[in-house]
Formats: sequence, structure tokens, C-alpha cells
Amino acid sequence: MTCPPQVERAASVPTRTTALWTAVLARLRAETPSQAAALEAWLEPLAACEAGGGLRLACPSAFHLERVRERYLARIERHAREAAGAPIAVALVVGEQTRAEAPVTALPAPAPPVVIGPRVVPLRARPETPPLGLPPHDFASFAVGPGNALAREACAALARGRQLTLSPLYLVGGRGTGKTHLACATAHAAQGRGERVLYVSAEQFTNELMAAIRAQRTEELKRRYREGCDLLVFEDVSFLRGKRQTQLELLHTLEHLLRRGARALFSAEQLPLDIPELEPRLASLLASGLCAEIEAPDPALRREILRARAAAAGARLPDACVERLADAVRGSVRDLEAALVQVLASASLLRRPIDLALVEAALRKVTPRPPGGALEPERVAELVAAHFGLTATALASRSRRQDVLLPRQVAMFLCTRHTDASLERIGRAFGRSHPAVANAAHAVRRALAARPALQERLAAITAELEAQTGAGGRKGPRRAPR
Repeated sequence: MTCPPQVERAASVPTRTTALWTAVLARLRAETPSQAAALEAWLEPLAACEAGGGLRLACPSAFHLERVRERYLARIERHAREAAGAPIAVALVVGEQTRAEAPVTALPAPAPPVVIGPRVVPLRARPETPPLGLPPHDFASFAVGPGNALAREACAALARGRQLTLSPLYLVGGRGTGKTHLACATAHAAQGRGERVLYVSAEQFTNELMAAIRAQRTEELKRRYREGCDLLVFEDVSFLRGKRQTQLELLHTLEHLLRRGARALFSAEQLPLDIPELEPRLASLLASGLCAEIEAPDPALRREILRARAAAAGARLPDACVERLADAVRGSVRDLEAALVQVLASASLLRRPIDLALVEAALRKVTPRPPGGALEPERVAELVAAHFGLTATALASRSRRQDVLLPRQVAMFLCTRHTDASLERIGRAFGRSHPAVANAAHAVRRALAARPALQERLAAITAELEAQTGAGGRKGPRRAPR
């Protein structure tokens, strides 16, 4: 028997196997209650199925499998043997999850939306996407900061059925800022209250509508969307640009839902009125509720996300590594998590502790290179020394005088932002170790907040660095960081 998708395994996995795996999880939790978060992160995503009298556990990725093998396999085998009263063979596999046979429906849609009724776990909007091995999205695991607090609270209120004036709720934010996380959390919370939820992407809705038109079964589609749900979650509205027929169907569906008191949540990277070729009536209706913007995470939130994601993976990031990652990856949460995955995977596969050298190696893989060519640390040292009336040799000396120490720290800080060099490479250019480089960069960031004169000086040096590369530098902004 093949393993069904995680979201359907409760209904599809044989009773004996389900009971055995449930018993094993319960024993593990009772054995180490202090590791509840780690157990949830690493063991809850596993899909269990029977395999020749043994127990087969499907892992979302090879990295996930290695962590489970190293940390939990021996304990799983022991508890499975005790729970079954006999030796049980436990096998870990990757990518064996296959779709369960879909129920027969009157409408042969290529990717039907998932109707979530009472006691049915909602599926993701794109079930064909391989699972990422993360815990199910919920509000508790969503890191909240000033740039996303309104969106989070609005989604929570919508899920509870409060403040119906919020509907339609429209989430707008860049790629990877957490729109899907909040959309999934809203669907989970509403389903937990026994409500029927339709969770669909714009592409899915378009494909299903086209299939219904070809099969002359549009009435069935209308009944499902207009009468078959209490909450409609609709992702990626921008995909509908120029698709007039799909837009009109969505317009009438949304009007019908709102008239009968149902709720709706939409997400996109643009505000409704800013999406080109969007039917004006639909854009106006989408904008009639609350539009909640989700901004890219600020430094404090980036640090919080890194620590939380690492803890969920059973790892601890040293503070210096957290600071380096948070400073280097300033885009979306998805970019931040990609860098963290590189670090955790490298640490696991190489069996080495997480340190700044490992972080630097990971960042070189996930941060873009400057189009105008990379600067060398020695060139940065020369420019900084000239601005402070010193020589590059003085910056590399052992002097601790303040008139040399500060320029040296500034030079090392700028090297981390405007070169491709690792911390070790930067340290060698100044006769220092890589921890000294990290400490210098941290000291400069603190000083910038309190010294406007230093901000202006860095702005001048930064402009000259950018002029030499023909770009804004690899990691730095176009003005002195504050």
C-alpha cells in the first residue's frame, strides 16, 4: 500500500497502522515532554503506511529523513516494538507520498478546489506542490511584527466569524511575506469551528471554470462555490488579469456569497485597483472590505523568525549567526527561510556545529551577486582609509587607538555588505579572525543609530563603492544603513 497525502491519511491509512503510529507518537511525547515543539516539527509531518507487516514513514525531504534517522529512529523502533508487542521493522523513505484516489464528481475539473466540511482537514491551494516539511500553518506559528500585525488580527477575526464588515478581506504583500501562511491559518481555524471552507487559487478557479464550460456543467460549479461554503479563500488574484470571463464569474460568485452572509479572503501582490485589466466592478468589490498590507519583516522580526524556525527544527542558532543572517537577507520571509535551510542542512550533512563560517557559505548560495563585479576587501580598506586620512596598512595594524579602531571597524562592516568575501577572507585582509569581523560589524550597526555624523560618512563611502561596482552593492542599500 502506498502512502496517501498527509492531509488525507487519517481517512485512508489502515486502522492498525494509524493506531500503531499514534501510539508511538504518544509514547514519544510522554517520554520527553520538554521536546514537544521539536517532535511536532519533525514527526508530525511524517505519513505512516503499512509495508509488509512493518511500518513505513514517508518524509517530506532527504534532509528531513536524515534528521529523523539521526535523532528519532532508534526511539521510534523501540516504542513501535513495545506498542505492538513484537518486533516491528520501521523504514524511512522520501517522496513515496502519492495522491489518494480522488472522489468521483460530476464535474471533471483538472484541479478541483477542496471543500472543507466538518472534521475534514483542509488541503493547500496547490496540492501538487511537494510538502516542505513544516508544521501546518496556523496563527500561533506566524511571527508578528509592525508590518503584518493588522493582517494577522484581521484574518483571525474573519476565521472566528467576527466583524463581518471585514469581508471581503484582501491581503496584499510581496512574494514570500506570509500571505499563504495567513490564508491557510484562516482556513484551518474556520474549519475547526465546523465551517465549510473552499480554498482555491486563481489558476485553479480558472481551469475549473473552463472545464465546466466545455462540459456544459457550469451550474454545478456555481452551486459548489455559491452554496457549498461558509468561507472562500482565494489566492493570487493577480493571475486573473485579462481573463474577463473568469473575472465575471468570480464577481457574481462573490456577490452571492456576501448576500447570504458567507465570508471571503483574497490575496495578491497588488491592490485590487492596481491590477491591470481587472474588471472595475470586481476590483471595487474586492476593495470594499479591509485591505491589509503585509510588509517585509523588519530586523527584529527577522531575528525572531530565524530563532523560531531553528527551534522548530531542533537547532539553536548562535546570536552572531542570527545577526548575520538577519542583516544579509532583507527580502521576504521565504528568502530568510531559504538561507536558514542552507545552514541547517549543511550542519546536518557535514555533522558540524553552526558557526559564522557555515553561515557565510550558505549566504553565498542564496544571495545575488552584484552585476557590476565584486569588490575585494583590500579595495574597500583603501577607500575607507582615504576617507579617514589613514593608510590601508594602518587599518591592518594591531593599533587599538580610537582614530584607527573605528575606521577599521567601518571598513570590515562595509566589506560584509559590498563584497563577496567570507568573514575569514575579510579577517585575513585586516589581520583579524572572522569573529572579530562579525563583532566589528555589530559595533558599527549600534553606532549608526546614535551618530548621525557617522551615517553621513558611511553614505559618502557607500556612494563611492557603488560607483566602482556600477550597482548598489551585494547586500547594502543605496544609502547608509540606519
